[in-house]
Amino acid sequence: MYTLPKIERFNQDVLSKYNIYNSVFITLPFDSIDNTGALLPLFSEICDTGFKKQETPKEIVDFFATRYLQNASEDDKIDIMFRFIQYIERQIVLFDAVEDAAFPIINNMEGRGSLRDMKEKSDAKNKQEELIDFLEEFHVRTVLTAHPTQFYPGAVLGIINDLTNAIRKNDLLDIKQLLAQLGKTPFIKHEKPNPFDEAVSLIWFLENVFYKASGEMVHYLEKNIFKGDSIKNQIIQLGFWPGGDRDGNPFVTTDITFKVAERLRTSILKCYYTEIRALKRKLTFSGVDTLVTEIELKLYRSVFYSKGEIFITLEEFKSQLNKIKQIIINQHQSLYLDELDALLIKVNLFGFHFATLDIRQNSRIHDAVFNDVVSFYSSSDSSVFPKNYFDLTEDEKFKVLSTISGDLNPNVFDDEMTRSTIESIQAIKTIQDKNGEFGANRYIISNNESALNVMETFALFKLSNWDEPNVDIIPLFESVDDLQNAHTIMEKLYLNPAYSKHLVHRNNKQTIMLGFSDGTKDGGYLMANWSIYKAKEMLTEISRKYGIKAIFFDGRGGPPARGGGKTHKFYASLGPNIENNEIQITVQGQTISSNFGTLDSCRYNLENLLSAGVTNQVFNKGQNELSIDEKNILDQLADFGYQKYLSFKNHPKFIPYLEQMSTLKYYAKTNIGSRPSKRSKSESLDFADLRAIPFVGSWSQLKQNVPGFFGLGTALKHYEDTNQWEKVQDLYNDSLFFKTLLENSMMSLAKSFFPLTAYMQKDPEFGEFWQIIYDEFLETKRLLLKIAGHKTLMENYPDGKASIDIRERIVLPLITIQQYALLRINELNKESVVNEELIKVYEKIVTRSLFGNTNASRNSA
Repeated sequence: MYTLPKIERFNQDVLSKYNIYNSVFITLPFDSIDNTGALLPLFSEICDTGFKKQETPKEIVDFFATRYLQNASEDDKIDIMFRFIQYIERQIVLFDAVEDAAFPIINNMEGRGSLRDMKEKSDAKNKQEELIDFLEEFHVRTVLTAHPTQFYPGAVLGIINDLTNAIRKNDLLDIKQLLAQLGKTPFIKHEKPNPFDEAVSLIWFLENVFYKASGEMVHYLEKNIFKGDSIKNQIIQLGFWPGGDRDGNPFVTTDITFKVAERLRTSILKCYYTEIRALKRKLTFSGVDTLVTEIELKLYRSVFYSKGEIFITLEEFKSQLNKIKQIIINQHQSLYLDELDALLIKVNLFGFHFATLDIRQNSRIHDAVFNDVVSFYSSSDSSVFPKNYFDLTEDEKFKVLSTISGDLNPNVFDDEMTRSTIESIQAIKTIQDKNGEFGANRYIISNNESALNVMETFALFKLSNWDEPNVDIIPLFESVDDLQNAHTIMEKLYLNPAYSKHLVHRNNKQTIMLGFSDGTKDGGYLMANWSIYKAKEMLTEISRKYGIKAIFFDGRGGPPARGGGKTHKFYASLGPNIENNEIQITVQGQTISSNFGTLDSCRYNLENLLSAGVTNQVFNKGQNELSIDEKNILDQLADFGYQKYLSFKNHPKFIPYLEQMSTLKYYAKTNIGSRPSKRSKSESLDFADLRAIPFVGSWSQLKQNVPGFFGLGTALKHYEDTNQWEKVQDLYNDSLFFKTLLENSMMSLAKSFFPLTAYMQKDPEFGEFWQIIYDEFLETKRLLLKIAGHKTLMENYPDGKASIDIRERIVLPLITIQQYALLRINELNKESVVNEELIKVYEKIVTRSLFGNTNASRNSA
């Protein structure tokens, strides 16, 4: 299967099949689509040649209408554009399904980064014992977030799943029926989902993909590396944000949090019930059959008859399964033992929680809540807080917070935010009672700026009658300044006796979240990524000094700009000065379906993450350490890039450009997520309130991808201009971290297409601003090709580049239509009599075109 080069396998099993099935799709006779299938390839060709001739999107659409839609009115043009959008959305689904079906053919599932490869390397290097010791401590945690970039509704996800299976079997009749179904299935949501809806759609991936893939991985390790012994360590852990992530989402209520926690529990019990039902057909022997039936009945009642009631405890469930296991071994020649072990592995991994529901809130909200709490105690003549608390120094406040306790009732507060924040803290204890500690045991403080932010949050737990909370309080350092100060903040906490005692209670482990939304938005690509690396080194050093094991939780999201890209290479590149005993990452939106949407892709990517940890800590231990000179070069590069990005971000046209020339304001109208598109309710757009997804996504829709490269070209050019190029060249050749950073940027460049917006060059208001972006793009591209020694971007990933090229070709008509609609909106707004109805129609075209473009990009926001 793997004798052909990867690109040839891609051409044979993806490109050729897509072309065949697409030709079937565009000839299907849909009532509402008539000759759209015949016209779309013509329009696509006109777009391609038009941009090569430097025509504007308006000129391209008008030329197409003149040539193929004789005497077309504006309504006729609008009608065909909507029909093209419908078609292209479905072509993207078809390509997704073809690519997913070919995944195990394109990617060697037993090759580099696989569990098999890990075992063979450990045997060859005689490191079997080291590997076992490592795997008994190491964890990979993928955290599915509530960040909304998954545009496919549930019905469409189902069709993709069925279509993928039909394509694998080459079942043309089934494929044709599914394509017909796809043509008639709506792609748009008329109402925004609430956070519970978001949770339900993501739980589908837990039940149908993660459950089986994780179990199979651990089963392989037990049989092949642990020689049949069971692994007590939860190597694979799952995290979950929908229903618990309150930051900027007023629709996440305590009631929703409880509903999501209950749904996670019933979902995992349902998975166990299904598996025990299948086992029941096999475990029919004396002394075993009655035990299996008893478990089946209790699980059934807990899933289908319970109103939150559980008829079997986790301990009883494990105990009964182990009892059955011993009987099978002792009396029945270990018949079906493998299948029983497979279930036991999943019970050890997922307990009754399935995934840990993280609670997250912003430190600015905490400030207001804590002010409310202190004022409440002060007005009730309580001695919990001194009357002058707000006038105390930070050290004095620490002393007060260290000895605090209470039994707060959320209902005594009039302010809704104060009440719900306290309720969310108290909800953790309730969830733990039913789902176990792993049901919810992490509280994340986003935008964490001080040690006081952490201590005041810790105090809210102690004021909720919970003296020793079974909760990890996780500060999230996002901005460049916060990342640079993170180690001093953590040292203050480690030195505090009360917090230090809490860490002893938590096994002397401190989870610290880094990066995420605002890092790149705040500091640009290079500075954000290098600041995170340096913060990790300093946090590791300070944590080791106090005997604390730092665990880093990376807000990597999906796009290369936010750290997505080649994630496993990034983790393999971390040196010995960065604690790497766990890999914890966020995964969001369409990246969940593209990287973890099928059993093959999920297992492949989880194995690669696990392998990255093993490579770094076992096979290449002590390697990848950056020298002082290399760090100085990275400092300089980051600073040059940062200065360039700052001048760009502070340009007077920066916000107006995003507001008037991009799709930024249309994200709120897509109905894909429950979260508002910006943090404040003000009419004017403030940079600080701007959420990362519409920010990154808007650059992606423009095909400019600024967050993934801006400033990098300027930084590299300094070394070229000062005759120091060999320094960055050596850094690229020797440092896997730097190389991975640049390769991720190449991916952002490969997804850019500046001919789309070249018309803006002549815009009287924004022409100069557009030119700044384009010049930096050209310089970055030139110097990245120079440092890599390549003629084209992503030359060393030909199949990845081919996939991007096809996806970009599919969406070219779509983004042309989007730009045409944006141009028409600007024109209509300048007319003496504004046609509001026509503007609304074009706004709908812009919003609809967001869907397909984001889905096609797979890691665009």
